Amino acid sequence: MRWYELTLCYVFMAAAGVPSGLAAEYEIDQQDKTFMMNNAKVERFSIKVGDTINFKNLDPWFHNVFSLSDISTFDLGSYPQGQHKSVMFSKAGEAEVECAIHPQMYMILEVKP
Repeated sequence: MRWYELTLCYVFMAAAGVPSGLAAEYEIDQQDKTFMMNNAKVERFSIKVGDTINFKNLDPWFHNVFSLSDISTFDLGSYPQGQHKSVMFSKAGEAEVECAIHPQMYMILEVKP
C-alpha cells in the first residue's frame, strides 16, 4: 500500500469512528458450503472495530455473503470460485453472517470495541 493510500485509509477510519492504530485483516474461506479458517469450521469469530474480513470463495459454485445485523448491513452479491470480497466493521456488537444461496452457511461475528 502506498503512503497516500494508507493516509486515506486512516482518514476514512477516523471519520468512521474507528480507533487509531493498525486494523487487522482476516480471511474466512467459503469451502464445502461452510465458513472456514485454517481448515476449521467457523461458527463464531471475534474481531475489533476497524478490522476487515475477506470472504474468499474456494467452492466451484457461487456464494453470496450477507448480514442484516444492526451493526453492519451488507450484501456482497454472488461471486464465483477464486474471488473474494471484503467488509470492514466500524461498529461494535454482534453480526449474523450468512450465505443467501446456502442457508447452512451461518456464523456469528462479535465485533469488540
